[in-house]
Amino acid sequence: MIPRRLSAAEQKTILTTGIPVFIPQQIRGRIEIRELRSGEFSEADSVWIDYHETKGDPQTDRVFAAFDGELIISLARCRRHPDGFEVDAVYTPETHRGRGFSRQVVGALVEACYNEELTMYAVQHLKKFYSEFGFIPIPEIDLPASVRERYLWAAGNLEGAEVIPMRRTPARPLILTGFDSHK
Repeated sequence: MIPRRLSAAEQKTILTTGIPVFIPQQIRGRIEIRELRSGEFSEADSVWIDYHETKGDPQTDRVFAAFDGELIISLARCRRHPDGFEVDAVYTPETHRGRGFSRQVVGALVEACYNEELTMYAVQHLKKFYSEFGFIPIPEIDLPASVRERYLWAAGNLEGAEVIPMRRTPARPLILTGFDSHK
């Protein structure tokens, strides 16, 4: 998203750099992007009920959310496995889609977890989206075994599952998120 207050020349410069610019949008109240506290995981679970009935676990997960006031409007999870970290459960309810909220929560997750190697099974049509955060396609065998286990049902036929394994190496992201936890 590019703020409208920038000139056309400034917008063009931003677009040609290839670096995503994230500007929170407001709906009814103040949009806040942050990591959930363990006591808020049940609220995330209520939102995820429409997304494969996903649930968060404060023992293994870091969950990032966009809030419109008290309402969670987008989520992304980083799950710690014994052999690596997996990004999954990126979800925005349909009524809040198309406003960049998933981009903001994934940006917050990547910013907070930049010291870790992050892996995922990305839906194929979102490959470009995740590449903006430094994820690159990898052979399935290069995923941690515990992450691969989640897709054993695909039995090596990831094309049929319409997912692609991806990895992000540890590094400070080149993402401008409007917040910086390192100041």
